[in-house]
Amino acid sequence: MVYARRMLLQAALVLAAAFLPMQSRAGCAGVVSADAARLAIRGYDTVAYFTEGKPVQGIPQFESVWQGARWRFANAQHRELFMSRPESYAPRFGGYCVMAMTHGEAARSDPEAWIIIDGRLYLGAGSDDIDKLKKDPAGSIAKAEAEWNALGNY
Repeated sequence: MVYARRMLLQAALVLAAAFLPMQSRAGCAGVVSADAARLAIRGYDTVAYFTEGKPVQGIPQFESVWQGARWRFANAQHRELFMSRPESYAPRFGGYCVMAMTHGEAARSDPEAWIIIDGRLYLGAGSDDIDKLKKDPAGSIAKAEAEWNALGNY
């Protein structure tokens, strides 16, 4: 059952990547969790987690495209910071729920359920996922990394 789920997830991620513009995939095997309009992390400003220490809704005026998804920011400075080093600010695992990824599942996350560990942003599907992550951050992240890498991402 786990193998079947993993194969289905891998097929879905490969299919999603096939529809991304080629320039957005260049040099990156990752896939970003986004809605039907390709809006990443429900329009929240991913830089604000680091600079403000809290989730902040981005605005359309300060939008940029990275990895085939539209990222919104609260201001131009955050957009410029992100575009200069997107891997430093983008949530790990493409913004999918970190705890679901420990089981090889790509689940949409809630931008209000978040934590920064060792300079990386992790999102959960809810606050209970972040609570679980806090109990064993190293073990949970290692499991999620292994599953993510097994899917051909990094």
